[in-house]
Amino acid sequence: MAPRQRRARSRRPAAVLAAGIVASVTLAAGPGLSAGPGTARAAVPPTPLPTTPTAPAAPGVTSTPPVPPPPAPVTPPVPLPATPSQSPVPPASGRAVADFGVFLDSGPSGVARMAEVSQWLGGTELKVAHTYLPGDRWQDIEGAPGFLDVWARWRREKADRTLVLNVPMQERNEEDLSDVQVRWLLRQAADGAFDHHFRALAQRLVELEVPDTVIVLGWEMNGTTYTHRCGPDPEAWKTYWNRIVATMRSVPGQKFRFDFAPSRGRDAVPWTECYPGDATVDVIGMDSYDQPSGLSFDDQVTEPYGLQQHVDFAKAHGKAISYPEWGLFRNGDDAEYMRRMLDWIDAHKPLYNTLTDYCPHGVWQCSANPRSSRIYRAALYGRTEQPAPLPTPPPAPTPAPTTEPPADCSPLGLGDWAGYWLGTNLCLPVDWWSRTR
Repeated sequence: MAPRQRRARSRRPAAVLAAGIVASVTLAAGPGLSAGPGTARAAVPPTPLPTTPTAPAAPGVTSTPPVPPPPAPVTPPVPLPATPSQSPVPPASGRAVADFGVFLDSGPSGVARMAEVSQWLGGTELKVAHTYLPGDRWQDIEGAPGFLDVWARWRREKADRTLVLNVPMQERNEEDLSDVQVRWLLRQAADGAFDHHFRALAQRLVELEVPDTVIVLGWEMNGTTYTHRCGPDPEAWKTYWNRIVATMRSVPGQKFRFDFAPSRGRDAVPWTECYPGDATVDVIGMDSYDQPSGLSFDDQVTEPYGLQQHVDFAKAHGKAISYPEWGLFRNGDDAEYMRRMLDWIDAHKPLYNTLTDYCPHGVWQCSANPRSSRIYRAALYGRTEQPAPLPTPPPAPTPAPTTEPPADCSPLGLGDWAGYWLGTNLCLPVDWWSRTR
């Protein structure tokens, strides 16, 4: 397959900031701002259509009841276009959902908006937070003070949460460096020139008490967008990956998991040529958007280096899979893609998945995708964990009343009627005579 066209979202820092501004405007008209088996789902409520208020009468004018016009012929109403905020959500499928998240913004607003997305989903908790380190300068890749704090705080609040962090492998990561420049940088990197930057990042994450962060290192390395791409020198790239992982794992207290995440398909080079080896990869991910134009979901599954090969490759290497980035793209509001991708995730149970939620990819911040929004919301709506009820021990058996007298007691012989009303047969101890003397 020919190399993919560069995605419009590839300029991530600028694109995300612009998306945040657009989102703040469109949210007024849009929806309100990795659950598992055994969870309960709430009914998805329809959102009522807005009503038109009646204009008040002008001051000082006495209104008279209008004369009703003759009845007009009945015509069917023109249906309104469906939008996430105006349409009822279809019935939920009842599927069990792996841990998931939604990428909303790289900065603090990305954390704050997660609660609003959860509300939109009927209380379903987002257990995965996903963000990206800036790739402009090495000091950013080291985890500049203040940037990661809010993400670490969210992760520490609950033990079952996951923080996913995309980490660039080079500075000037989106500056269109030539293959010659990238090859020169990769060979420097393979010799250890940049190890200290990743040691600083690992120390920073341990200090923030998020040592189990999932590190998506050098994502989409099989493409042409990033300076950290693999194509100009795959062997040097793999050596560099292994050096970074060894460096970060050498920091005391770390529990990092490293996610190798190419883009779906062949792209500039087959992503299998960039795989650095099982010893330094914990998760094999894939960024899978609905592209190129006209490509069906079945084609996305079966294409060379597509969804099926990804699953098969991970299974052959004994690794979990993930989908750090997925969403709509060149085929617009593609409800079939949304439905099929959710089914695919359900069937193959990735460690986690995170939908990219800004236009054109998203379903919550992007009002241009109402049909896909309804499908996504229905699939994930109302999944709140219910603790299993504690077993109730059976009540202890109540001993039956005894009507026979004890062995050392002499019955008085008052008859059955007395025993019935008194609840027992009266008797006197056999030694009562001796005790009274």
